[in-house]
Amino acid sequence: MLVVDDERPSLSELEYLLSRDERVASVRTCDSATDGLRVLRDGDVDCVFLDIQMPGFTGLELAEVLSRFKQPPPIVFVTAHEAHAVEAFDLQAVDYVLKPVRAERLAEAVRRVVDGGDRAPAASSDVQIPVERGGVTRFVARSAVTHVEAQGDYARLHTASDHHLVRVPLSTLEEEWADAGFVRIHRSVLVALDHVSQVRMDAGRCSVVVGPPEAGVELVVSRRNTRDLRDRLLRRGESS
Repeated sequence: MLVVDDERPSLSELEYLLSRDERVASVRTCDSATDGLRVLRDGDVDCVFLDIQMPGFTGLELAEVLSRFKQPPPIVFVTAHEAHAVEAFDLQAVDYVLKPVRAERLAEAVRRVVDGGDRAPAASSDVQIPVERGGVTRFVARSAVTHVEAQGDYARLHTASDHHLVRVPLSTLEEEWADAGFVRIHRSVLVALDHVSQVRMDAGRCSVVVGPPEAGVELVVSRRNTRDLRDRLLRRGESS
């Protein structure tokens, strides 16, 4: 197992906690992504615990390189920043652990690695989004998200039965999820086209229903976004 972190206290703490886990045979450490890549190219590494914010070559950039390996090792991101969760799971990360690291949370990450992870298969186009609630991390499939609302620097992901707050700006999700069919219908709302069941027009005002027509959620579409939304839905219908 390899730990890569440019902060010496964090590196030492992770090394200590992982070495105490009986499921971990050995722990190697590097204080830069560049050194970590050398280790990964030179020998067998079962898993990488990887910081994100590092000078020069970042953890996300290292993970992108590893994704092109013939047999890439599982990656667990360990970071103080929630905002990179979407990018991390686009790279098929097994887990996303926030600093300061709790021993039981790290043990759960090891379990995910040992069990093969709760991540989506590499061939899947779906993305698993980590959400924290009560100190427990769950994973929500992006395909289950019906719409997203902006809440300052956060975004609230809505599914058919629940909602989850993540520290990612709506503008970031709009850019990164565009290819998955998420479009802006209002300055504070993204909607998943796959979940739109109805488009309603009333006195020149447009709205959409996500979920079943009889029990879904109705969302107002701003005037400036109405034409673009209707064009996208039309093209989607023609290509299906």
